[in-house]
Amino acid sequence: MRIKNVLTIAVFFTLSACASAAKENDSMAWRFQLATPKHYDIWVEHLEFELSGVRHWWHPAGSMGCCWKGPNGPRGVAGRMEPFPNFVAIQWFSFAEQKFYQRLIEIPPKWKEEMRELAPMVTQVDVRMRPRDTLTFGLAPGGEIVIWMMNQPGNEIELARLQANEIEGNPSHYQNRTRDYLDENDEYLEKHGIPLTGW
Repeated sequence: MRIKNVLTIAVFFTLSACASAAKENDSMAWRFQLATPKHYDIWVEHLEFELSGVRHWWHPAGSMGCCWKGPNGPRGVAGRMEPFPNFVAIQWFSFAEQKFYQRLIEIPPKWKEEMRELAPMVTQVDVRMRPRDTLTFGLAPGGEIVIWMMNQPGNEIELARLQANEIEGNPSHYQNRTRDYLDENDEYLEKHGIPLTGW
């Protein structure tokens, strides 16, 4: 009888430990965002995530035209990352450049641990300490990718700058959207051009 009770208790603690570990693993709601500089709109054709051997999934993104810096940036199209991936693939079309870009990004394991560290998050009533639970991927002209970790605009920390690969594509697939884009941004582009560095 005593052996049976000991085994029952052992099984109970083992299951409790597993449940606690699972709960701890699920305690973080990881998120991603995409951002692009204002006036340099893009169309995200593919956005895919993978945790090797566990899950591979994609997220619809589409048109983007904001935000890179300032009180509203960096932020933009957003969603959940469940589970936290080790690879992210992005492919997009730049309306200003009429070019296509693509990049496979390997996410270092240390980023996940760095993102768990608490950082101040300002609310309407106070300042709270929260993990930087969001990876933000900035997509700029020239195919530059800037990656930040953050929990709100203003406390982002830059993690990496990468160069996407220019790939072949047919800009005529976006001729109607390009026309609408130029109607709104042509004067700005004539005045400021298309900076390929300094983002």
